[in-house]
Amino acid sequence: MASAPWLTVTPGTAPLLVSIPHTGIDLAGLENRLVSPWLGRRDCDWWIDNLYDFAAGLGATVVHTAISRTVIDVNRDPSGASLYPGQATTGLCPTETFDGDPLYREGEEPGPSEIDERREEFFVPYHAALQAEIGRLRGLHEKIVLYDCHSIRSVLPRLFEGTLPVFNLGTNDGRSADPTLQAMVGQIMAETGETFVINGRFKGGWITRHFGQPQQGVHALQMELSNRIYMREPDGKGTPDNWPVPYDAEFAAPIRATLRKILETATSWARV
Repeated sequence: MASAPWLTVTPGTAPLLVSIPHTGIDLAGLENRLVSPWLGRRDCDWWIDNLYDFAAGLGATVVHTAISRTVIDVNRDPSGASLYPGQATTGLCPTETFDGDPLYREGEEPGPSEIDERREEFFVPYHAALQAEIGRLRGLHEKIVLYDCHSIRSVLPRLFEGTLPVFNLGTNDGRSADPTLQAMVGQIMAETGETFVINGRFKGGWITRHFGQPQQGVHALQMELSNRIYMREPDGKGTPDNWPVPYDAEFAAPIRATLRKILETATSWARV
C-alpha cells in the first residue's frame, strides 16, 4: 500500500499497471509563491482519473499522485535533462506553463536545494511505487503492460503546430513496447475514425522510457489524449471562468469505451 496521503496505489492482479501522474491539484503549500493557484493548476491532465476509473475493475493496478505537476513533474528525467532536446517543454520543477507564462512571483522560483527536496519527497516515492508494483506483477506474469495516462489541450502553439491529433501513442520510438502490442493499439485508434499518431510529438516521458523494458517483460505505453475528445474544450488558453470544463460523463462515454477496449486488448495480449 502507499505510504503517503498524496500517493494512492490500488493493487490488482491483471498484467496491467496504470500510471496517473498528472491529475494532481495539490500545490503543496506553494499557493502564495505562485502568480495564481489557478495558473499553477492549468496544465493539469484534467479528469483523466475520472476517464480511466474503470481500470481497477479490469484488475489493473493503479498508481496515482495527488501532487500537482507544478510542484514536481514525476514524468520528467529526475536529473533535469530535457526529454525533447531542441523542443519547448517544461522541466522537473516547472517555472512556466505550457504557454510560457511564469508560474512564480518574481524571486519565488525554487532553487537547486528545494528541487532536490521535492524530488526526494514526491518523485522518489512515486517511482518506488511503480517499481514495487512492476516487481509484484512480474512475479505473477511473464510480461506486463505499463500504461501511462495523459491529456493536453488540443492547441498549444509553443509545444506543437496546429491541432494535436486526438490519440497520441508513445513507445519511445518502439523501444518501450513490443511492436505487436503497438500495432494492436494502433488498429483500435484507427478504427475510431479519429485522428491519431504513433511516436509523434509525444513519444513517451520518463515513465515510459525508464520502465519500458520489453526484454525484461515490461512493455510501456504512453497515451496522450487531446482534451477535446472528452471535454468541451474552450478556445485559447482558458480562463478561471471556463477552465477546467466540468467532467461530463455522457460526453466522455464514447472515448471511455475506446480506452476500455485498449486496456482490455493490452491485458489479453500480456496474458498470451
